[in-house]
Amino acid sequence: MEATEAAAPTATLRTRKKAATRQSLHEAALRLAMERGLDGVTVEDIADEVGVSRRTFSNYFANKEDAVLHADRERTRNLVALVDGRPADEPPWQALRAAVAELYRGRPIPDPGWVAQLRLLRRHPSLLARQASDQITLERDLAAVLRTRGHGLDAELARLMAATFLAAVRTAAVLWLEDSGEQPLPDLTDRLLGRFQPR
Repeated sequence: MEATEAAAPTATLRTRKKAATRQSLHEAALRLAMERGLDGVTVEDIADEVGVSRRTFSNYFANKEDAVLHADRERTRNLVALVDGRPADEPPWQALRAAVAELYRGRPIPDPGWVAQLRLLRRHPSLLARQASDQITLERDLAAVLRTRGHGLDAELARLMAATFLAAVRTAAVLWLEDSGEQPLPDLTDRLLGRFQPR
C-alpha cells in the first residue's frame, strides 16, 4: 500500500515535468519562428533554446511544425472534451456555445498585436497544410460527440452543425483582430453564435 501511494506522487511529478518540457519547447518554437520566420528555425535551434537534446525534442514532437501548433491542438482537444461534458439534455447548439464560452473563461485572451504576428506566421505552407488537416479532424470529432449526445442528429446534420460552429468561431476571431481587440473576444464569439439558432 505504501509503495503504491509513493508511486502515485512520483508519476504525477513526472507527468508535470513532461508537460512543462513540452510547453517550453512549444513556446520556444513559436518565439523563434516569429522572430526568424519558420524557415529560419531548425529543430536543433528549438532544442538548444530550451536546453535539451535533439533526441528529447523528438520524444515530444515529430517536427517544428508540430511544436508550433501544439497549443492549438491542446485547445481543440479541450473543446471536444468540454462539449462531451455538457449536460445530456442541453440542445446541441447550446452545448457548443457553452463549451466555447467555458474554454475562453479558462484561458487569458492574447494581445491582438501578438495574434496578428501569429497569423502571418501561420500562412507558411507547411503550417497551413497541418492546420487544414487539424480543422477537418476537429470538425469530425465534434460531429461525433454531438451524435453521441442524441437529440436526433444524423451524421450529415451533426457535421454541418460542427462546421457552422467552427466557421462562426473563426469569423469572431477575425473580426476581433480587425477591430484591434476593442470588443472582448468571448462576448463577440457568443454574439455571433447567438445569431444562429439551429433546431
